Amino acid sequence: MCWSATADLVAGTGIVCIGTACVARVRRAGDLPLAALPLLLGAHQLIEARVWQLGGGTGPATLAWAVIALPLLALWVPVAVLCAAPRRARARLTIPLAAGVATAAALSYALATRTVRAEIRGHTVGYALGLTHGQLLVAGYLLATVGALLLSGDRRLCVFGVLAGVGALVCFVLWRTEFVSTWCAVAAVCSVTVLGWVWRRPGWSH
Repeated sequence: MCWSATADLVAGTGIVCIGTACVARVRRAGDLPLAALPLLLGAHQLIEARVWQLGGGTGPATLAWAVIALPLLALWVPVAVLCAAPRRARARLTIPLAAGVATAAALSYALATRTVRAEIRGHTVGYALGLTHGQLLVAGYLLATVGALLLSGDRRLCVFGVLAGVGALVCFVLWRTEFVSTWCAVAAVCSVTVLGWVWRRPGWSH
């Protein structure tokens, strides 16, 4: 989330460019899902730019934003980390993966049975879905995403996890006070981190 349609558009375009560079640099098939994460984050920002332009509401842009933010990322991140992780880390990564599967299933059901609404609140966009067991879902989401990165066994991905966790906390506080949405800045920093990770990955092993 960003503080305006223009900010979302600029951030989303920049992040998509970073994602394109990440994918172009990939030398191992298992690294591709994680390398493509900035493309997903950039598309997410571009979709929210459209939500801003429409003044919120319950249309397709709002639903697309929620699908990416909620079930898709909860599943994408642990699967991507598992694909890229060294063998020694894969057993422990089944924990965030299981959390991601369960959380994504619950969030998908909520999106299928409820209407998600976006509301412009000054320099923020609020999204309402009426989730039950919200705290449990947040815990599962963080375990699946941040937890997978921290348990990856890769130093750079651990740094990514710390940045994502701290950034999410700061963004949440600013968003709850309806001061300003800053997630696009965190997404940009995280995308650069992914680019650095891809750039230093080894090539194909024979």
